[in-house]
Amino acid sequence: MNIFISGGCKNGKSLHAQRLAQAMAREKDLPLYYIATMIPRDAEDDIRIERHIEARRGWGFTTLEQPVDLCRCLGDAGVDVGGVFLMDSVTALLSNEMFKADGSYDSDAGTKVAAELADFAARTGNTVFVSDYIYSDAREFDEVTENYRRSLAFCDRELAKACDQVIEVSFGVFKEWK
Repeated sequence: MNIFISGGCKNGKSLHAQRLAQAMAREKDLPLYYIATMIPRDAEDDIRIERHIEARRGWGFTTLEQPVDLCRCLGDAGVDVGGVFLMDSVTALLSNEMFKADGSYDSDAGTKVAAELADFAARTGNTVFVSDYIYSDAREFDEVTENYRRSLAFCDRELAKACDQVIEVSFGVFKEWK
């Protein structure tokens, strides 16, 4: 079963995703993978990554570092495509694809990422995807930021179509939409 979880930051979505992924893996006796997508850019990111690593300790995850080209990790030695995957997060993956390490900007990255997410879901069948809800600001941002927000919304919609279950997290409350 593919599951999509979206919500604000620090709402419990990552912990909920971990629980769902672990339960799927245990129920079906499958290997459990955590796909880490974040590229640390400052000390705050380093702290956040360490906090997530600590939160996963003892859960049985094998961590796959895949900040770009999501499906590439499925070809890694020892990775069982039939296993259970937790992909955290769509938000970071899109950011990495849109704002390249060399400083370039790919305004069409959302199309690529949305296609990769749907392909990943189809190829694995047991993935929990996590994304951040960043759409509630009333103010307008510069064009690059607005393009990122539109692109993430597109990725989220396409992923919701590809998943069997869609969960929204708001203020620690979980609402199942599909």
